Amino acid sequence: MEKNLLESLYQHHHQSRNRYGYLYCHGQRGVYMKNWIGTGKKILDLGCRDGALTSFYVEGNEITGVDIDRKALEMARSSLDIQTCWLNLNEEWTFAPESFDVIVACEILEHLFVLDPFLERLHASLRPGGLFIGSVPNAFRVKNRLKFLFGKEYENDPTHVRQFSWKSLYTMLSSRFRDIQIIPLQGKILPFLPVSPYTSLYLNRLFAKDLLWYSVKK
Repeated sequence: MEKNLLESLYQHHHQSRNRYGYLYCHGQRGVYMKNWIGTGKKILDLGCRDGALTSFYVEGNEITGVDIDRKALEMARSSLDIQTCWLNLNEEWTFAPESFDVIVACEILEHLFVLDPFLERLHASLRPGGLFIGSVPNAFRVKNRLKFLFGKEYENDPTHVRQFSWKSLYTMLSSRFRDIQIIPLQGKILPFLPVSPYTSLYLNRLFAKDLLWYSVKK
């Protein structure tokens, strides 16, 4: 899709759904990411939007934020004083090999039309032992399966072009990365029993709203 047209689509999506300043999973991912990343890192933040999540790990790090929405990038640049880059990640990649300690891709993989070339470029731009951290919606959670069973739409985001389960996400990551951790976040197993570190991992995989991962470049 032509770059300006894709930008218009996402700007409309962000505006109409109040996505500026919005934090999926209420910032729960940010706490994990801040601990994983630490400080003194050079970070490429893909799909950073307005920097709401970036704000958790910006202190003490050098960050380049990437997005298709220039309005969102201006917000991130203004509020966090980070470098920004306007890219269509389906087609463009302007970063040198082994140039980042950490690459973040939160809620971005489900938006990409072609995944393998993107992952190859990303992998090449990580330094040896670099971290690849990100998250995707848990598309095959029980709530979505029940919606499908009863003939209801389970995917209501028109910008999503692919879906992930815990297993498919692990398979994708394991081809290029090691020390993989996938943490299920948000969602409820029962009305009074939320997904949490204290509930069964098997149940968490089935009921979680989001899947957050940590991995290391092979």
